[in-house]
Amino acid sequence: MSFTDPEVFPAALRRIGWRNALAPALAAAGDDAGNLHLLRLTEVHRSQLRVHDGMAEHRARASPVLVRQLEADGSALAVGDWLLCAGESDGALWARQRLAPLNHIVRRDADGRRHPVVSNVDTALFVMGLDADYNPRRLERYLLLAHGARVAPVVVLTKADLVAPDPAMREALVADETEALRARIGTQIPVLAVDGTSPEAALALAPWLLPGQTVVLLGSSGAGKSTLTNTLAGLSLQDTGAVRTHDSRGQHTTTARTLHRLPGGACVIDTPGLRALRPDLDEATLAQGFGDIDALALRCRFRDCRHGDEPGCAVREAVAPDRLRNFHKLQRELKRDTMTVLERQRQIAEWKARGRAGAQRSKQK
Repeated sequence: MSFTDPEVFPAALRRIGWRNALAPALAAAGDDAGNLHLLRLTEVHRSQLRVHDGMAEHRARASPVLVRQLEADGSALAVGDWLLCAGESDGALWARQRLAPLNHIVRRDADGRRHPVVSNVDTALFVMGLDADYNPRRLERYLLLAHGARVAPVVVLTKADLVAPDPAMREALVADETEALRARIGTQIPVLAVDGTSPEAALALAPWLLPGQTVVLLGSSGAGKSTLTNTLAGLSLQDTGAVRTHDSRGQHTTTARTLHRLPGGACVIDTPGLRALRPDLDEATLAQGFGDIDALALRCRFRDCRHGDEPGCAVREAVAPDRLRNFHKLQRELKRDTMTVLERQRQIAEWKARGRAGAQRSKQK
């Protein structure tokens, strides 16, 4: 389907999340774009793609030229991208161009390299189970992914039905956990507790699932993302599996990021649990994610207070120790990510020297 057809283009592509804000990127694609097909990327398997034109899904391949261009820019294709594809005489589709995305949710790997997770989303639903999966420190990392991409975050606490057998006790425990989490991450971020298998979950999330909106579900394996996807769709789109009893972690039943259309007109992207969760940080993103610490720092006795053992530290007095430790850890990761190769080599040499010195002292005792 050519996007140049004025009768078809708006209605069909809006059903899979087309936004008017993408029009400048389409205009910048050049004159050749009129001969190509505009489709949304719904699944990526290396060079094998699945794309949607608003009416049906198709197979496609990424052209080597496009792959090299993205690699040169330090990027890659991600679910949610909008692609301009050429149809060949044999019926094959080749992705030739990617429209500049409105946003990217990006993570870093252990070597500091950036990897796009998803593109062009309106809301990130951070899913965390109210079982052994519950981990506010990890949630704070997920929230930084949204802040870095300028995507609105919503926290969804699943498995609220499993907290306690007694309904009254369950309701009280869920309310306590919800309020404690709001106090930690700030009241400006919505926090919802749901039973991911109940239709009421779809009603609770309805404000973020309006026609044309795209949401992404992010969270650890076993948190209930695929179960929630199926509930929102009203049918079984994604496979689900049991979690391990000792830590409530999943078995990575979902192995690929996939965009699904919902009956109400929104799109949802289900994702596997991230094995390495390092946000793509800068100082502004870290300050936004820990706005309470940033504001309280102005009241510290010393301007260069690091919120450690300095006297008169307003941050240490008001912020929960666990949250402050997480902030310091992220600060260290940010510093490492901004180091040059020589600075990293010097740091490793210092660590090794300290290790040798400690071993020597142990021998002398």
